[in-house]
Order: sequence, then C-alpha cells, then structure tokens
Amino acid sequence: MSTSEKTPDFIRAIVAEETASNKWGGRVVTRYPPEPNGYLHIGHAKAICLDFGVAQEFGGQGHLRFDDTNPTKEETEFVESIKADIRWLGFDWGEHLYYASDYFEQLYLWAVELIRKGKAYVDDLSMDEIREHRGTLTAPGRDSPWRDRPVIDNLDLFARMRAGEFPDGAKTLRAKIDMAAGNVNLRDPVMYRIRHASHHRTGDAWCIYPLYDWAHGQSDSIERITHSLCTMEYEDHRPLYDWYLDALGIYHPRQIEFARLNVSHTVLSKRKLLQLVSEKIVAGWDDPRMPTLSGMRRRGYPPEAIRDFCDRIGVGKTQNLIELALLEHCVREDLNKRAPRGMAVLHPLKVVIENFPEGKVEEMEAVNNPEDATMGARKVPFARELWIEQDDFREDPPPKYFRLSPGVEVRLRYAYIIKCTGVVKNERGEVVEVHCTYDPATRGGTADRKVKGTIHWVSVQHARSAEVRLYDHLFLTLKPDESEDWKASVNPNSLERLMNCYVEPALANAAPGERFQFERTGYFCVDPDTAPGHLVFNRTVSLRDAWARLEKAETR
Repeated sequence: MSTSEKTPDFIRAIVAEETASNKWGGRVVTRYPPEPNGYLHIGHAKAICLDFGVAQEFGGQGHLRFDDTNPTKEETEFVESIKADIRWLGFDWGEHLYYASDYFEQLYLWAVELIRKGKAYVDDLSMDEIREHRGTLTAPGRDSPWRDRPVIDNLDLFARMRAGEFPDGAKTLRAKIDMAAGNVNLRDPVMYRIRHASHHRTGDAWCIYPLYDWAHGQSDSIERITHSLCTMEYEDHRPLYDWYLDALGIYHPRQIEFARLNVSHTVLSKRKLLQLVSEKIVAGWDDPRMPTLSGMRRRGYPPEAIRDFCDRIGVGKTQNLIELALLEHCVREDLNKRAPRGMAVLHPLKVVIENFPEGKVEEMEAVNNPEDATMGARKVPFARELWIEQDDFREDPPPKYFRLSPGVEVRLRYAYIIKCTGVVKNERGEVVEVHCTYDPATRGGTADRKVKGTIHWVSVQHARSAEVRLYDHLFLTLKPDESEDWKASVNPNSLERLMNCYVEPALANAAPGERFQFERTGYFCVDPDTAPGHLVFNRTVSLRDAWARLEKAETR
C-alpha cells in the first residue's frame, strides 16, 4: 500500500519530508525493539504495524532487535513467540534480526570512551541511595561522593566490574551529566549495573549489563536506524538518547514518540497479565480472553483485521481509550468476507417432521459465502429428525416472535417451510421434542409463499457433536486499570462452555485455526484442543456489532 493510501499521521509526514529532502541519503530504516520477557499483546501490535509499516511504505527496511539487557527476566521461549507473532501479523525483518547482546562489547568500549572523556564514573552508592540523591521534580539532585573519582580509578574499577570482582549492587557506572538538570533523566543516569546472572545468549560471559537508555540509542546507531519510533513515555528520555550519541560523536538517528494504545475492558500491563496467568484467572498466555496476540490468534482474530484496526485508530501524541468494540468490528468485517458459512446448533431441541419419509435423506444446496461467489456451495443432508436452537421455539410466544410456535410456519434455511403441529414434554413439563409437517413444494425457497421467520438446523442423523466455548469481555468495567482492586472487575461469565452442541457434517474435518460463520450465531474458530472425535470451536465474535450501531447513531 502506498503512503498516499494511508490515513496521514505526523510520523509519516516527518518521514516523507525527510525522505524528500534526502536527509538520510534516501534511506528509511526503522526497528521494533521488544524485551524478550513476555508475550506480545494488542498494544505491541500498534507499534509493530507502525515500525514495519512505515519502512514498507517508504521502500525501506524494518529491523527486529531484541532488547535483551536484563538476563533475569528473559527466556528463549519469549524470543520465539515474539518472532512467531510478528510473522503472523504479516511482517518480516528478513536478514535484519539483531539483539542488543550482539553489541555488548561495543557498548562496553564506548562506556570506556566516556570514562576517558570524563563523562562517566563508577559509583559506590546503592540503587536506593542513588534514588535518594536524585532529587525531585522541584528540587535538584545531590552529587555522589564518588562523582569526581580520577579517570584512571574509574577505568580500573570498571574493568574489575567486568571481571566479576564485585557482588551485585556493589557498584554502578553512571554518566556524568548534570545533577541539577530539570529533566531527572539527565541526573547522572546509571549506564551499567552488576548482575551475576546467566544470559540466554551470552551465558556467563558478562556480569555487567547495560540499562535500556544506554543500549537503545547506541544500538540504533550501530544499525544506522533513521527513525527510532517510541511510545510517549520515552519523550522525557529523548534528551538522554541525544546526549549519549552526541557525547560519543557517532551516527545519530532521530527518535520520535507516539501515543501508546489503550483498549477498553482489558489490561495491557505485563505485570497484571502475568497475574491473570499465574493466579489461573485465565488458562494461559494464549487464553482467547487475553489481549495477547497468541490469545487473539487462538480466538480466531485474523491478522488482517488487527492491522486494519491499527490503521483505523491512527497515530498521534494524545493518549486516548479505544473501544474494544472497534477491534471486534474490524474482525467481523474481515470474517464476513472470508469465512465460509456453516450451520451449528448450540442449545439443541429435536424436531420431528412427521410427513417426511423415514429413512429418506435429501441434500440441500447451501451457499458457502454470499459475499464471495467463488467460494461456491456445499451439500447439507436433510432428514426426518433435525436439531434446532431451543430459542427458535416457543410454546407460548411473546409478541413479534417470528420463529417456530404451535400452528406457526417458519422456513428451514436452504430447505422447506415447516409448521408446528405438537410437542412432547418430559416429566418436568419441559418441551423436549417438537413435531411438525413440511410442505414439499417449498424446497430451497422456490415457492411464492412467504413466511416471516427463517431458522437454521442440523440433521440429527448426520450431525457431528462438538464442544463450543463462548468468550466474552474479560472485564466488566470500561477502564479496569483505573480501579485499585482491578481484579474485582473480572467478568465471572467471560467463558461459557457448551458440551452438547451439533454441527453440520461439512465441519467435521475442520483443522485448528480454521474460521467459520455459524449462521445466525456468530464467527467461530477451531481450537487447538480439537482432536479426532472431539471438535472444539471458540466463538471469535458474535454477529451483533456494537461499533457499527454506535457509528450509525452518531451519524444521525
């Protein structure tokens, strides 16, 4: 897609202007820098689409660089899941896969250079003491007693830090900038801390590890990034990003900040998502109720719909809350075009067609997708006994009820018009079977006679049993993050498992990940728990579209 087809935003305007002026020699190089300490979620998807999208639109290159500077929280499992999620979204970094740990030696040498220039020093203050010395937003910080150590001593101590002579927390390396700076990030920030921990890639080769602010800009410089796109919380860190690059006199990318994504009825904090998993509020990181990309993939969200959602919300600097209904709307729009149709009965009630011959089976032609004629049609078996939805029959119907009831006719989707002639009840007085007659002249809707109601069905003889999992919002409140007891707003009915459902035989061999529209019910995806003889479907979204109704109301 060309830049002219995209909704314009301030970042693309900057890139377009700098490309036109040949500021970067015609290059556009961006990077996505995830920490390999968790799973990606919908908030990360916005950054991924922006980082890789901008590079693609301007004929440039997007890099994937793991910010693996904290060995105590990083795992190879997270690295692999992040790569899988980005590829699933539709982006590829090609040969440009990097790790901050690739640059540990160069970062160390640059730190030594700053020490030699008198712009960095080894500090003996603990991290708590450093915080106490830092001051506040209204009061300047205080110099460390070790701030004016001689360069030769700093070089010696830093080398001994690398050699592993000191325990964790005994010393740090700090930049020497300005303890009275109005921006607290410039008050002698820590560049290195001692951490005797094995790294997922470098093993025990290092016991000092760089902090993100030190590793970030220099890694961008090494890779010759042109536009380093960050969320707004890094805006106050940009002066430090610039200071490090200028102090070293090396290639200097441009950092630009944008507002991160906030979505209603969910939480995006890694800490809170971890609590949901560890406290078994959800079944895992890929639970379909989670905002993780793996959870959304399992629920059946198409990657195209997520990219469309990220395009629609745009890129700005102002924080705002995006309704989850918009994401669901994008999913519906996408699946409406591509998902084949099928018939499924989730709450079965038996119908017996008394005048249909016993043992006879007819095949009805059903359209696979009315939005796409190329998807063709399928044959659906029809017989004397059918399953219909319990809600599609009322013995004592309310006003304006146009489905099946005593003496009332309805059309069976793709089949015949039937009329209820009686019911069978159990000992509790509940209707367990509905008896009907059918009109043979009304097959497939060819008759002129019209009825108000059309319902779906599945042949009892040919039906395949299935488990269906109905997912709803995980949180009941719009902004669960704003509540002190955020877990109190967890929706106790966010998952309903239906064990005795029936689907038409065409769905029997559906593979995990395949998506369908169950007619009149919603969009569903085959879950990985599916096994031979045990079909499992997850509801992706219902057919009701709250966002479309909201848009329609706003345009009136």
